[in-house]
Amino acid sequence: MRLDKFLANNNIGTRTEVKKLVKAGRVKVGDIVAKDSGMIIDENNDCITVDGKPIIYEAFYYIMLNKPSGFVCSAHEKGENSILQLIHEDYRNKLYPVGRLDKDTTGLVVLTNDGAMTHELLSPAKHVDKMYYVTLLKPLKSGDKEKFESGLDIGDDKPTKPAKLVPISDNICNVIIHEGRFHQIKRMFEALDNEVVALKRLKMKNLELDESLGLGEYRRLTEAEIEDLKNNK
Repeated sequence: MRLDKFLANNNIGTRTEVKKLVKAGRVKVGDIVAKDSGMIIDENNDCITVDGKPIIYEAFYYIMLNKPSGFVCSAHEKGENSILQLIHEDYRNKLYPVGRLDKDTTGLVVLTNDGAMTHELLSPAKHVDKMYYVTLLKPLKSGDKEKFESGLDIGDDKPTKPAKLVPISDNICNVIIHEGRFHQIKRMFEALDNEVVALKRLKMKNLELDESLGLGEYRRLTEAEIEDLKNNK
């Protein structure tokens, strides 16, 4: 990789600013002062420093966000607040959500620029479970659990795949699905003559929402969490 691209990708500055840093002798590759901002480096093995500070190469970023209501999971939706506005890192414009939550849905959103992992988690063939905490307008009825397990007609060309409904109280339950149809959980309860009042995603695969995060707060995923999300099992 070119030195200027490496530094720009790591938010050291624009290509022009990086060129000035190199010209001023402030950038080293190993123990050698860089003379040419276009020199080729090994980003995985070379030690690159700016003013003596090592610059660690990161190809991918992984963020867990506790999404508040009122934000959309897209970058450019006119007149709407984007969840990217909640991320204050320099690399935020490189991030994409792994699956979208509705504007009024809260809870776990993973953001990354790792396209391969995103594809694996969203692929229908992978059957990745997603768990939601659901508050309903009306009490659950006898037989709702079995209807979720059998699949429901929500107006698409085919019924939903079997899902799991776990009652918590009369009007509250957890729901586990492994599809991602438009407004799926809301439409599933509409098919049962009920209405979702509030919806919160708690879990994707084995990654659980960090309850220490307030609404709108986020943190980097740990290495163990990243590896678990990438694991095909």
